[in-house]
Amino acid sequence: MKWNAELYDNKHAFVFQYGESVLEMLNVKPGEHILDLGCGTGHLTNEIQKLGAVATGIDSSPEMVKKARETYGNVDFFVADGADFHFDEKFDAVFSNATLHWIRNADAVIKSVYDSLKPGGRFVAEMGGKGNVAKLIAATKQVLVNHGYNKQAKTEVWYFPSLSEYTSRLEAQGFRVTFAAHFDRKTPLQDGDQGVAKWITMFAPLYLVGIPEEEKQQMLTEVTELLEPHYNENGQWYADYVRLRFTAIKE
Repeated sequence: MKWNAELYDNKHAFVFQYGESVLEMLNVKPGEHILDLGCGTGHLTNEIQKLGAVATGIDSSPEMVKKARETYGNVDFFVADGADFHFDEKFDAVFSNATLHWIRNADAVIKSVYDSLKPGGRFVAEMGGKGNVAKLIAATKQVLVNHGYNKQAKTEVWYFPSLSEYTSRLEAQGFRVTFAAHFDRKTPLQDGDQGVAKWITMFAPLYLVGIPEEEKQQMLTEVTELLEPHYNENGQWYADYVRLRFTAIKE
Protein backbone atom coordinates (compact mmCIF):
# COMPACT_ATOMS: atom_id res chain seq x y z
CA MET A 1 0.00 0.00 0.00
CA LYS A 2 1.37 3.41 -1.00
CA TRP A 3 1.01 6.12 1.62
CA ASN A 4 0.18 9.78 0.99
CA ALA A 5 2.49 11.53 3.45
CA GLU A 6 1.04 15.00 2.82
CA LEU A 7 -2.57 13.87 3.41
CA TYR A 8 -1.41 12.04 6.53
CA ASP A 9 0.16 15.19 7.99
CA ASN A 10 -2.52 17.63 6.87
CA LYS A 11 -5.72 15.73 7.61
CA HIS A 12 -4.81 12.91 10.00
CA ALA A 13 -2.43 14.57 12.44
CA PHE A 14 -4.48 13.05 15.28
CA VAL A 15 -2.45 9.86 14.75
CA PHE A 16 0.75 11.35 16.13
CA GLN A 17 -0.99 13.87 18.39
CA TYR A 18 -2.65 11.07 20.36
CA GLY A 19 0.72 9.33 20.38
CA GLU A 20 2.16 12.02 22.62
CA SER A 21 0.44 10.45 25.65
CA VAL A 22 1.97 7.08 24.72
CA LEU A 23 5.32 8.84 24.61
CA GLU A 24 4.90 9.75 28.29
CA MET A 25 4.72 6.02 29.06
CA LEU A 26 8.13 5.59 27.45
CA ASN A 27 9.77 7.65 30.22
CA VAL A 28 12.76 8.61 28.08
CA LYS A 29 16.11 8.96 29.81
CA PRO A 30 18.86 11.12 28.28
CA GLY A 31 21.39 9.12 26.30
CA GLU A 32 19.14 6.12 25.68
CA HIS A 33 19.03 4.59 22.22
CA ILE A 34 15.39 4.27 21.22
CA LEU A 35 13.80 2.82 18.09
CA ASP A 36 10.50 4.22 16.78
CA LEU A 37 8.81 1.34 14.96
CA GLY A 38 6.43 2.68 12.31
CA CYS A 39 7.69 6.25 12.58
CA GLY A 40 5.50 7.64 9.80
CA THR A 41 6.52 11.21 9.03
CA GLY A 42 8.81 11.30 12.06
CA HIS A 43 7.06 13.69 14.44
CA LEU A 44 7.21 11.44 17.49
CA THR A 45 10.70 10.20 16.64
CA ASN A 46 11.83 13.80 16.76
CA GLU A 47 10.07 14.29 20.11
CA ILE A 48 11.99 11.30 21.49
CA GLN A 49 15.25 12.88 20.30
CA LYS A 50 14.29 16.23 21.87
CA LEU A 51 13.94 14.44 25.22
CA GLY A 52 17.64 13.59 25.07
CA ALA A 53 17.64 10.14 23.55
CA VAL A 54 19.37 8.98 20.39
CA ALA A 55 16.32 8.20 18.26
CA THR A 56 16.06 6.04 15.14
CA GLY A 57 12.90 5.72 13.07
CA ILE A 58 11.86 2.92 10.74
CA ASP A 59 8.83 2.63 8.49
CA SER A 60 7.87 0.34 5.63
CA SER A 61 6.70 3.30 3.54
CA PRO A 62 9.37 5.04 1.42
CA GLU A 63 7.02 8.02 1.09
CA MET A 64 6.77 8.43 4.86
CA VAL A 65 10.51 8.03 5.40
CA LYS A 66 11.27 10.56 2.67
CA LYS A 67 8.99 13.11 4.34
CA ALA A 68 10.52 12.38 7.76
CA ARG A 69 14.07 12.88 6.45
CA GLU A 70 13.09 16.16 4.79
CA THR A 71 11.46 17.47 7.97
CA TYR A 72 13.91 16.20 10.60
CA GLY A 73 17.42 16.07 9.17
CA ASN A 74 18.96 15.50 12.60
CA VAL A 75 17.28 12.10 13.09
CA ASP A 76 18.10 8.81 11.36
CA PHE A 77 15.22 7.25 9.42
CA PHE A 78 15.25 4.00 7.47
CA VAL A 79 12.83 2.04 5.28
CA ALA A 80 12.37 -1.34 6.97
CA ASP A 81 9.83 -4.10 7.43
CA GLY A 82 8.46 -4.06 10.97
CA ALA A 83 8.14 -7.84 10.93
CA ASP A 84 11.74 -8.40 9.85
CA PHE A 85 14.27 -5.72 10.78
CA HIS A 86 17.82 -5.94 12.08
CA PHE A 87 20.30 -3.47 13.59
CA ASP A 88 23.86 -4.05 14.73
CA GLU A 89 23.19 -2.12 17.93
CA LYS A 90 20.73 -3.08 20.63
CA PHE A 91 18.19 -0.54 21.86
CA ASP A 92 17.18 0.52 25.35
CA ALA A 93 13.57 0.78 24.20
CA VAL A 94 11.31 0.27 21.21
CA PHE A 95 8.38 2.66 20.85
CA SER A 96 5.45 2.17 18.48
CA ASN A 97 2.33 4.26 17.92
CA ALA A 98 -0.57 3.25 15.65
CA THR A 99 1.54 0.78 13.67
CA LEU A 100 1.33 -2.75 15.04
CA HIS A 101 -2.21 -3.36 13.76
CA TRP A 102 -0.87 -2.93 10.21
CA ILE A 103 1.48 -5.89 10.68
CA ARG A 104 -0.65 -9.01 10.44
CA ASN A 105 2.26 -11.32 11.36
CA ALA A 106 2.20 -10.29 14.99
CA ASP A 107 4.61 -12.95 16.24
CA ALA A 108 7.24 -11.90 13.71
CA VAL A 109 7.18 -8.25 14.74
CA ILE A 110 7.26 -9.17 18.43
CA LYS A 111 10.32 -11.37 17.80
CA SER A 112 12.06 -8.63 15.81
CA VAL A 113 11.44 -6.17 18.65
CA TYR A 114 12.63 -8.65 21.28
CA ASP A 115 15.82 -9.38 19.35
CA SER A 116 16.54 -5.65 18.92
CA LEU A 117 16.35 -4.85 22.64
CA LYS A 118 19.02 -5.01 25.31
CA PRO A 119 18.21 -7.24 28.30
CA GLY A 120 15.81 -5.24 30.45
CA GLY A 121 14.82 -3.13 27.46
CA ARG A 122 11.23 -2.02 27.19
CA PHE A 123 8.61 -2.22 24.45
CA VAL A 124 6.04 0.57 24.74
CA ALA A 125 3.23 0.76 22.22
CA GLU A 126 -0.31 1.68 21.30
CA MET A 127 -2.26 0.01 18.50
CA GLY A 128 -5.81 -0.58 17.36
CA GLY A 129 -7.50 -3.07 19.66
CA LYS A 130 -10.40 -5.47 19.22
CA GLY A 131 -13.45 -3.56 17.99
CA ASN A 132 -11.48 -0.68 16.47
CA VAL A 133 -13.51 1.16 13.78
CA ALA A 134 -15.92 -1.79 13.78
CA LYS A 135 -18.84 0.34 12.56
CA LEU A 136 -16.76 1.80 9.72
CA ILE A 137 -15.54 -1.63 8.61
CA ALA A 138 -19.07 -3.07 8.70
CA ALA A 139 -20.49 -0.15 6.68
CA THR A 140 -17.71 -0.34 4.10
CA LYS A 141 -18.14 -4.07 3.61
CA GLN A 142 -21.91 -3.72 3.35
CA VAL A 143 -21.58 -1.16 0.54
CA LEU A 144 -19.00 -3.30 -1.24
CA VAL A 145 -21.34 -6.30 -1.19
CA ASN A 146 -24.27 -4.15 -2.33
CA HIS A 147 -22.22 -3.15 -5.38
CA GLY A 148 -21.13 -6.71 -6.11
CA TYR A 149 -17.53 -6.37 -4.91
CA ASN A 150 -17.51 -9.49 -2.77
CA LYS A 151 -13.78 -10.04 -3.17
CA GLN A 152 -12.93 -6.58 -1.81
CA ALA A 153 -15.44 -7.08 1.00
CA LYS A 154 -13.44 -10.10 2.18
CA THR A 155 -10.25 -8.03 2.44
CA GLU A 156 -8.73 -8.01 5.93
CA VAL A 157 -6.70 -4.83 6.22
CA TRP A 158 -5.72 -4.84 9.90
CA TYR A 159 -5.08 -7.02 12.94
CA PHE A 160 -7.03 -5.72 15.95
CA PRO A 161 -6.37 -8.10 18.87
CA SER A 162 -7.88 -8.29 22.32
CA LEU A 163 -5.74 -7.43 25.33
CA SER A 164 -5.31 -11.04 26.37
CA GLU A 165 -4.49 -12.16 22.83
CA TYR A 166 -1.65 -9.70 22.30
CA THR A 167 -0.20 -9.86 25.81
CA SER A 168 -0.13 -13.67 25.50
CA ARG A 169 1.92 -13.30 22.32
CA LEU A 170 4.32 -10.95 24.10
CA GLU A 171 4.74 -13.36 27.01
CA ALA A 172 5.27 -16.30 24.67
CA GLN A 173 8.25 -14.46 23.16
CA GLY A 174 9.76 -13.83 26.59
CA PHE A 175 8.48 -10.38 27.50
CA ARG A 176 7.12 -9.54 30.94
CA VAL A 177 4.05 -7.35 30.49
CA THR A 178 3.96 -4.69 33.18
CA PHE A 179 1.01 -2.67 31.90
CA ALA A 180 -1.82 -3.24 29.42
CA ALA A 181 -5.09 -1.43 28.73
CA HIS A 182 -7.89 -1.78 26.18
CA PHE A 183 -10.22 1.24 25.91
CA ASP A 184 -12.60 3.20 23.69
CA ARG A 185 -11.34 6.52 22.29
CA LYS A 186 -13.85 8.39 20.20
CA THR A 187 -11.67 10.14 17.61
CA PRO A 188 -12.72 13.33 15.74
CA LEU A 189 -12.54 13.36 11.95
CA GLN A 190 -11.76 16.52 10.01
CA ASP A 191 -13.90 18.08 7.27
CA GLY A 192 -17.36 17.12 8.51
CA ASP A 193 -19.22 14.72 6.26
CA GLN A 194 -16.13 14.37 4.06
CA GLY A 195 -14.15 12.92 6.95
CA VAL A 196 -15.21 9.30 6.45
CA ALA A 197 -14.29 9.30 2.75
CA LYS A 198 -10.92 10.88 3.50
CA TRP A 199 -10.26 8.37 6.28
CA ILE A 200 -10.97 5.43 3.97
CA THR A 201 -8.87 7.00 1.20
CA MET A 202 -5.97 7.44 3.63
CA PHE A 203 -6.11 4.26 5.69
CA ALA A 204 -8.21 1.70 3.79
CA PRO A 205 -7.65 2.08 0.03
CA LEU A 206 -7.24 -1.69 -0.20
CA TYR A 207 -11.03 -1.99 0.03
CA LEU A 208 -11.35 0.10 -3.14
CA VAL A 209 -8.83 -1.63 -5.40
CA GLY A 210 -10.15 -2.23 -8.91
CA ILE A 211 -13.24 -0.04 -8.54
CA PRO A 212 -13.82 2.71 -11.17
CA GLU A 213 -13.34 6.22 -9.77
CA GLU A 214 -16.93 7.42 -10.31
CA GLU A 215 -18.40 4.35 -8.62
CA LYS A 216 -15.81 4.60 -5.85
CA GLN A 217 -16.98 8.12 -4.99
CA GLN A 218 -20.61 6.99 -4.96
CA MET A 219 -19.72 4.12 -2.65
CA LEU A 220 -17.86 6.42 -0.26
CA THR A 221 -20.98 8.59 -0.12
CA GLU A 222 -23.07 5.54 0.73
CA VAL A 223 -20.66 4.49 3.50
CA THR A 224 -20.87 8.01 4.91
CA GLU A 225 -24.68 7.89 4.88
CA LEU A 226 -24.68 4.58 6.75
CA LEU A 227 -22.33 5.95 9.40
CA GLU A 228 -23.97 9.34 9.90
CA PRO A 229 -26.33 8.20 12.71
CA HIS A 230 -23.34 6.77 14.60
CA TYR A 231 -20.58 9.25 13.74
CA ASN A 232 -22.23 12.68 13.38
CA GLU A 233 -22.64 14.56 16.65
CA ASN A 234 -24.02 18.03 15.90
CA GLY A 235 -21.82 18.44 12.85
CA GLN A 236 -18.64 16.98 14.34
CA TRP A 237 -17.92 13.47 13.09
CA TYR A 238 -16.19 10.90 15.31
CA ALA A 239 -14.75 7.48 14.46
CA ASP A 240 -15.25 4.54 16.83
CA TYR A 241 -11.63 3.96 17.80
CA VAL A 242 -10.67 1.29 20.32
CA ARG A 243 -7.06 1.23 21.48
CA LEU A 244 -4.69 -1.27 23.04
CA ARG A 245 -1.67 0.02 25.01
CA PHE A 246 1.05 -1.90 26.74
CA THR A 247 4.48 -1.82 28.30
CA ALA A 248 6.58 -4.99 28.18
CA ILE A 249 10.11 -5.71 29.43
CA LYS A 250 12.63 -8.05 27.80
CA GLU A 251 13.79 -10.59 30.35
